[in-house]
Amino acid sequence: MNDDAQKPIEDLTFREAMDELDAIVALLESNTLELEDSLARYERGVALLQSLQKRLSTAQQKVDVLMGELVVDATDEERDTTLS
Repeated sequence: MNDDAQKPIEDLTFREAMDELDAIVALLESNTLELEDSLARYERGVALLQSLQKRLSTAQQKVDVLMGELVVDATDEERDTTLS
């Protein structure tokens, strides 16, 4: 993706961000870029990775909240209160 045509990271869907990060990694691994281009791509890749990690963390927190809503607290009768 050309630097001039890059969408802001916050405007990318999760899948678009992942695809772009994969493309950047492949390009960097190809060892075909000049140093300046490599640094620019690396910087974009780091920003994409940070955004993806934040999104995953947010999604995990939402799942944890939803799973917590599904768990019903045991009543005293159901809870084993004996000392073993």
